[in-house]
Amino acid sequence: MTISLFKIKNLVNCLLTLSVATLFLSGPAVAQQPKQLVEIEGITEYRLDNGVKLLLFPDDSKPQFTVNMTVLVGSRHEGYGESGMAHLLEHMLFRGTDLFPDIPKLLKDRGVLNMNGTTSFDRTNYFETLPADGDNLEFAISMEADRLVNSWIKQEHLEAEMTIVRSEFERGENSPARILMQRIMTGAYQWHNYGKSTIGNRSDIMRVPASNLRVFYRKFYQPDNITLVVAGKFDKEKALDLVEEHFGSIPKPKRELPRTYTEEPEQDGSRLVTLRRNGDVQMAGVGYHVPSARSEEYAPVQVLATLLSMQPSGPLYKSLVEAKVATSVQAMDFVGHDPGILLAMAEVPVDKDIDTAKDALIGKMESLANDGISDKDVKRAVSRIIKRRERQFANSESFATGLSEWESYGDWRLYFLHRDRLEKVTASQVQEVAKKYLIESNRTAGLFLPTENAVRAKIAGQPNVKKLVAGYKGRAKISEGEAFVPTPENIQKRTKFGELGSGMKYALLSKETRGDVVIVQGELRYGNDESLKGKVSAAEMLPQLLSRGTKDLDYQAFRDRLDELKATVRFGGNVGTLSFNVQTKREYLEDVLDIVRQALREPALNDKEFEVLHGQMVTQLESSMSDPTALAFTELSRRLDPQPQDDVRYTPTIEEDVANIKSLTIDDVRALHAEFVGGQNGEVVVIGDFAADPILAKLESMFDGWTTTQPYARIEEPFNPNVKPGRFTIDTPDKANSVYIGGVAAPVRDDDPDYEAMLIGNYIMGGGPLSSRIADRVRKKDGLSYTAMTQFMADSEDERGMFMTFCISNPTNTEKVVETVAEEVDRMLSSGVTGEELDKAKESYLNNRKGGRAQDRRLASSLLSNLKTGRTMDFQSTSDGKIEALSKDRVDAALRRLIVPEKLVIITAGDFKKVDEEADSEKAAAEKDSEDKE
Repeated sequence: MTISLFKIKNLVNCLLTLSVATLFLSGPAVAQQPKQLVEIEGITEYRLDNGVKLLLFPDDSKPQFTVNMTVLVGSRHEGYGESGMAHLLEHMLFRGTDLFPDIPKLLKDRGVLNMNGTTSFDRTNYFETLPADGDNLEFAISMEADRLVNSWIKQEHLEAEMTIVRSEFERGENSPARILMQRIMTGAYQWHNYGKSTIGNRSDIMRVPASNLRVFYRKFYQPDNITLVVAGKFDKEKALDLVEEHFGSIPKPKRELPRTYTEEPEQDGSRLVTLRRNGDVQMAGVGYHVPSARSEEYAPVQVLATLLSMQPSGPLYKSLVEAKVATSVQAMDFVGHDPGILLAMAEVPVDKDIDTAKDALIGKMESLANDGISDKDVKRAVSRIIKRRERQFANSESFATGLSEWESYGDWRLYFLHRDRLEKVTASQVQEVAKKYLIESNRTAGLFLPTENAVRAKIAGQPNVKKLVAGYKGRAKISEGEAFVPTPENIQKRTKFGELGSGMKYALLSKETRGDVVIVQGELRYGNDESLKGKVSAAEMLPQLLSRGTKDLDYQAFRDRLDELKATVRFGGNVGTLSFNVQTKREYLEDVLDIVRQALREPALNDKEFEVLHGQMVTQLESSMSDPTALAFTELSRRLDPQPQDDVRYTPTIEEDVANIKSLTIDDVRALHAEFVGGQNGEVVVIGDFAADPILAKLESMFDGWTTTQPYARIEEPFNPNVKPGRFTIDTPDKANSVYIGGVAAPVRDDDPDYEAMLIGNYIMGGGPLSSRIADRVRKKDGLSYTAMTQFMADSEDERGMFMTFCISNPTNTEKVVETVAEEVDRMLSSGVTGEELDKAKESYLNNRKGGRAQDRRLASSLLSNLKTGRTMDFQSTSDGKIEALSKDRVDAALRRLIVPEKLVIITAGDFKKVDEEADSEKAAAEKDSEDKE
């Protein structure tokens, strides 16, 4: 019998930690064969004797797999003084174990495509998506098993993470919408933990000792409290053996797992929440208690939340946005294992009356039951929800992590049971839940209104999950797709290239995909730097208006038709470019392209939709006038590329941007479309499950005869040498977070001899996921910043590159961040990279590239770029070869060419005037803690 290295290490580690765990373990480590329990729609559930629940979800369509470990502990399980503990543990588990120190770096070295950990009310999950190569599956499974029970949870790590989590906490405090939502939740729940923020209370975050965290960890992080999901391309029998080997050997704990039992009592009157903070936009919100996700009533509740904020048919949109009481509205449901909240929010400009908006919001919500809800609106909402679900189910990575939520609600099979319920929802059911729950005494909003005749909403009791899912069979599995090999050579071989009669270039890559999904990306280019002067705002508005209807389809009909065709269509672009992105299924592709043709060539461009978008753009810009990140990035762009104000490449201040948008008219947008936009210059890429010949004919008809007399010349954006380096500070009063950005421009293109060396040098410096020199120092070691990274970009057509460093921190840490980043940059430039980190970075980066080519959206973007520059996939293959051949000397020299510290432009933005006040406050708090201990 062969015993793997991973298993030997795990057994040794178990012996080393046995004395610590004895209190919780029932016996020696004995591996158990997983027992198959149920199979539904391609997902098979297994159970180990120690309580581990395992879900296997094979999907060979991409050469990658996802391992997702869900621990059934979230903020709902936290006791007094423990708020934020589940979230803190999420951070701590990335610190590592004796066997797997520095988990982000280990994952990065293996070319991780995606990884993260998330915490919610009811669960914490950890996932990684890796290439389906070598021993990656064993690595991921053994690593998750080890950190489940052997994570360090050291005091020195906690002290660093506490400030990082505080930075994350403060980032949420900067958002008016987010903080108001949290305050409404807090007001709505008097007893249940759903009223507490998952990220926790500031004092609990900053004061919790590691010893308390370890007790919490050992209580919940045990095999009888997890669900493990393996999804993607893997050998099923091998996966079962690996789970048996690594998870099955963990003893079942002796302790009884604690269960929460608090129920929020019926609310007996409307509640008032008033929040006063610095900002540039007003918000009004209202929330109502609703049943849990497992309840039969959740399906009509979710439909109600969806139709409330639909555009333009939604009742809130019509009553508030079209009436110009608010610039935007949204509704959502926050439900889980226990009864939750249906929440609606409205964004109101500062020159509008907030009470009028709040009254209109409440009035519309609570009159729905009497006003009636149409079958058409319900069908529309159901179609939109089902489309999102089908898209998630067709993506094994997204679905693997999505199951975390439903498992935390009681059982993963509820995901499918809820779908069945959604498809049967009627208008009368939706109207009934509106009548039952959208009432005054069940409301938490911005005003307290006493009432003599209180009417209370009784929340439905909890159904028995075992009875709900017993015998449930599900449906037939969806199409799985082919095992496509995403090498540059195979991509080039399988892709059909050519030019349409209009002059547009195309690339068609037909292959079987999971769920018969098809991706379409295209870009049209128009005008030149002289003819487009004064038309920048119109060019920014045009893409948004294209999705607001055509000459034959008004806005609502346009949205309805796309929902019927299970399609998503998005338009984008800026001055001189207009792009479109489409996702649909094979059977609907031709019909969807007909709609895209109408939107591009025959858009409605009507006054009403222009006024709505116009108001939203102005409000969004005004709300960013005090945002540190928006102000810092704007300032960096202006300083790295200074241009005359009438140049199309000029970066306006936010105030100038607001003025430009306010002066824009619908006639400006119509003129731009009519005079400039055509189908002569551009590219289009189609990837997925389709027949090439009919789609090629459809593309010919989309662009044929669509011409413009305006001459086209690409707007060049060369390196600008007129940059004045230095340190620049922006004050943003009453903002909890500060931003640090450092940038330097360089005359570099992506075919430069040093390009690959600069890429890998940046990857080592701060471009890798979580683990990098900057992240390790600023985030992990010093605990100064939640976000710490670098970025290197180079254009494919102009010699225009940029290196940038970016950190978010508390304003008290800003100067330390500036000093620390400078130290790390200097250290890199003076001593260079090490041979070991270079080898691992090259391997990781190339694995990431390989994984990116397996993602159809990213591959479409690459093919689109190739069409534009006249390249083939040989360019990417050659670039891969250059990376493999990189030496330390080559990377060191490239970094010194790219990063010249004395040429850096450094921007810091935050509330620095309150730094001293906060320092005094923290000192006083520390003295009080000391007195309390004495």
